[in-house]
Amino acid sequence: MSNPNPVPSTMTNTSKATTHQKRSWGLFFLFPVLVPVIAAILVYQLDSFDPAVMPLHELTQTPVIPLMSNDHMLQGAEYVGVGNLQGPEDLAYDSKLGVIYTGCEDGWIKRVKVSDSLNDSVVENWINTGGRPLGLALGHHNEVIVADAVKGLLNASGDGVVELLTDEAGGQKFKITDGVDVADDGMIYFTDASYKYSLKDYIWDILEGKAHGRFLSFDPATKETKVLLRDLYFANGVVVSPHQHHAIFCETSMRRCKKYYIHGKKKGQVEIFIDNLPGLPDNILYDGQGYYWIALATEVTPSWELAFKYPFIRKIVAIMEKYTGRPHTERNGGVLLVDLEGKPIAHYYDFQLSLVSSGNKIGDHLYCGSIYYPYIIRLNITQHPAITQP
Repeated sequence: MSNPNPVPSTMTNTSKATTHQKRSWGLFFLFPVLVPVIAAILVYQLDSFDPAVMPLHELTQTPVIPLMSNDHMLQGAEYVGVGNLQGPEDLAYDSKLGVIYTGCEDGWIKRVKVSDSLNDSVVENWINTGGRPLGLALGHHNEVIVADAVKGLLNASGDGVVELLTDEAGGQKFKITDGVDVADDGMIYFTDASYKYSLKDYIWDILEGKAHGRFLSFDPATKETKVLLRDLYFANGVVVSPHQHHAIFCETSMRRCKKYYIHGKKKGQVEIFIDNLPGLPDNILYDGQGYYWIALATEVTPSWELAFKYPFIRKIVAIMEKYTGRPHTERNGGVLLVDLEGKPIAHYYDFQLSLVSSGNKIGDHLYCGSIYYPYIIRLNITQHPAITQP
């Protein structure tokens, strides 16, 4: 039976043409979206950067929640040495001279006169290492031991002579000589954050999620350098315990601190000191009053949490870093106060703070160094204390 209302062929052809036109326009508008998506997939597949799964299951403690906190420490903070201290990374306090030694981005180790009055806090150029001084520790003969990211482990004598102590171990050069402390017997304990990446490329070590760090010792008497522990995740700050039983070092990428026994029945053994920190630890300093101060460069934001958990996200961030620049989500940097057993006591931080690299209490003030800011931050913690959380 024929169709009583046949559609004219011209109308059918017109409909087909219109449909084809719509599809063409759809592809036209979709094209700008598809091209970058396809390009991104190709870049991801072809890029050789290969992040690893990180052993987050090793974080055995519950997330650290201090008893007290000050979450707005910049309110009331003062800035020491503005314009004269570019990236004062670590702080070594000499109570006899009343000065803080700190290493800066331009290679200078500077001395900062500690005074209650900000106007009396004089900054003095002391020694230039020609590299990038990070960790500092006072020696037993008026010298300063320097972990220089570029040069290696150095001895800066009281009269200004710089001597290289060591720059390699186990046939591998140090790439980021980082944290350091000196035991009572003169033994020097220090870290090489990465034997693969240099300081300017440190973010690649963290994004790769592989263990390139080492914890080492140097004996000034025998000139022997020993690798005490290897396969560490960005080994960072070091402090020898006041009783000289062990040394504590930070693993930045794994947001934890470990202790290595240097004397006694447990000599050579390693244990967790504190882990599951609320941020990425940098330096750890002892204040002489029964407490350690752990600098936290940034809190572990949800984006960092996902990146540490999933390697493919770290690869995406690495590709962005390489081609466009990664988004900087660092925030809530500060300092965590813990007792000698690793029990968290107080947390000083601020949403606007990031890349805090060291912290120490001197008198009534908390002094904070940074690898980024052009000054030392100090806060009178008697006037602006951490308070008990409800």
